[in-house]
Amino acid sequence: MARQITFFAILAAVAIGAWRLSDAATTEMSRYAIPAAVIAIGGWAAFRVVNIPRFADFLISVEAEMNKVSWPSRGELFRASMVVIVVIFLLTAILFTYDLVLKSIVGWFLGGPSE
Repeated sequence: MARQITFFAILAAVAIGAWRLSDAATTEMSRYAIPAAVIAIGGWAAFRVVNIPRFADFLISVEAEMNKVSWPSRGELFRASMVVIVVIFLLTAILFTYDLVLKSIVGWFLGGPSE
């Protein structure tokens, strides 16, 4: 399963790149042929990458570890997210205050106007 998801994720990234490439094309040939070639080469490369033995073993072990993860409930996830958001806002306020204080101190010592 992890190998298939990785393959399709790589293929999706290549397809988005090919789509953006087709938007920048100036001729009909470069609008369709070059992005099609990019998708074909990208699909082949994605298939080869996920079938490299070391990489495939890594993906299999990642899948095994993900099955061991205990996922939080919806309530736990909400509470943890709120804690993170509140802490970020508090740190932002603290840094803003430090910035104002230091700007005032530097302005006072240099004799210039504090902005």
